[in-house]
Amino acid sequence: MIIVKLGGSLITDKGRPFAARYEIIARLADEVRRALEVAPALKLLLGHGSGSFGHWAAAPYGTRQGVQTAAQWRGYAEVAAAAARLNRIVTDAFLDAGVPVLSLQPSASAHCHDGVLEHLDVQPIQAALRHGLVPLVYGDVAFDDVRGGTIISTEDIFVFLTYAFNERGDMFRPTRILLLGEVDGVLDAEGNVIPCISPDEQPALNAVLGRAQGVDVTGGMIDKVTRMFELVERYPEIRVHILNGTYPGLLTRALLDESLEAGTRIVAASRAIERDE
Repeated sequence: MIIVKLGGSLITDKGRPFAARYEIIARLADEVRRALEVAPALKLLLGHGSGSFGHWAAAPYGTRQGVQTAAQWRGYAEVAAAAARLNRIVTDAFLDAGVPVLSLQPSASAHCHDGVLEHLDVQPIQAALRHGLVPLVYGDVAFDDVRGGTIISTEDIFVFLTYAFNERGDMFRPTRILLLGEVDGVLDAEGNVIPCISPDEQPALNAVLGRAQGVDVTGGMIDKVTRMFELVERYPEIRVHILNGTYPGLLTRALLDESLEAGTRIVAASRAIERDE
């Protein structure tokens, strides 16, 4: 199975509130359809960020840090509604393109402990995959037994599902994760793409990785890379690829060719050493 994230910076204009990039979403949907036509046996799990929908709604309330007051709970509901609005746009675009996506709302079952996702119902996702559907999840709100409420990123969901599928020995254990944004990959201090990174390089990377452009309440590129480092350390066989989704056709190529030379690969340290040798 391949997990694909359409970043919020890619499918929305994060500099303006509630601004979906309809043409880009439609193109990405068509690129997934093309890949499935060439390789119909592909199993895909799709996710997308909340971009200028969820992030703009959450920023005034500090939803990620916690939800306690009546005003914050009203904000919690507004964030959920904003994220769902963008998800509806993405869902409709993929269905229009002929991709059988099934939208699954994370906040319907998600539960966190102090910001860490501890529960999410995986059975609907498994059932969708068994029946040839493409599950579609997204960054959303979640109840939290310490903070009251919080926000879970798409990467949080991906990490949780990967752990869950592997621990259960599920047949849909992911082998690849594609993260698409609007930058060419992880960039060094000079703005050049770093082709391959591993967890032991995180201290140096933190010095050059900045927050994403626009409003982002879930940590931007630093958080994305950190979560993926955790994943490949635990499951070294998983290959993570950060790519620029603004290039037409790149998603189709990445889905069909795991050796595609573009963007930044995130690998466990042992795999990085093998590559250098």
